[in-house]
Amino acid sequence: MLKKGKLIGAGLALFGLGGAAVGVGLVFAAYIAGVSRNPALQAQLFSITILGFALVEALGLFALMKSLMMLYAI
Repeated sequence: MLKKGKLIGAGLALFGLGGAAVGVGLVFAAYIAGVSRNPALQAQLFSITILGFALVEALGLFALMKSLMMLYAI
């Protein structure tokens, strides 16, 4: 019974990875839209985009770690 609960909890925790994938797509879509509107700001927008990508990806990695901790540490 405990094993089934761990598997269900770990699976639910992995929904954060889907959210991270959507977030990365939105970050780069906003970058492409911003550059197409004002190409002169490409360098400045790129640095902000990479920062946004790193933050969104970190949230996805936290969700993955939480899932793995539910499976193996608890």
